Amino acid sequence: MDTDDVERLIEDGLEDAQATVTRARGEHDDDHLAATVVSPAFEGVSLVQQHQQVYDALGEHMTTDIHALELSTYTPEEYEKRER
Repeated sequence: MDTDDVERLIEDGLEDAQATVTRARGEHDDDHLAATVVSPAFEGVSLVQQHQQVYDALGEHMTTDIHALELSTYTPEEYEKRER
């Protein structure tokens, strides 16, 4: 699955999300991905629930097209603090 497609699915499935998806193990390993997702939907939600929201946005692709997904999730405020 193309990284742009995964980004689109996440961004379409989560409120005001910004997703950056890369190949976790190099450009030739299509089913191991890494994603950084920033969304206000993560406010006041546990890390497990944040990851579940991303998995829900990806739907069946998590079992058919994506073998592994390394996730980093942030609220917009958390992401801004991380950048400083």
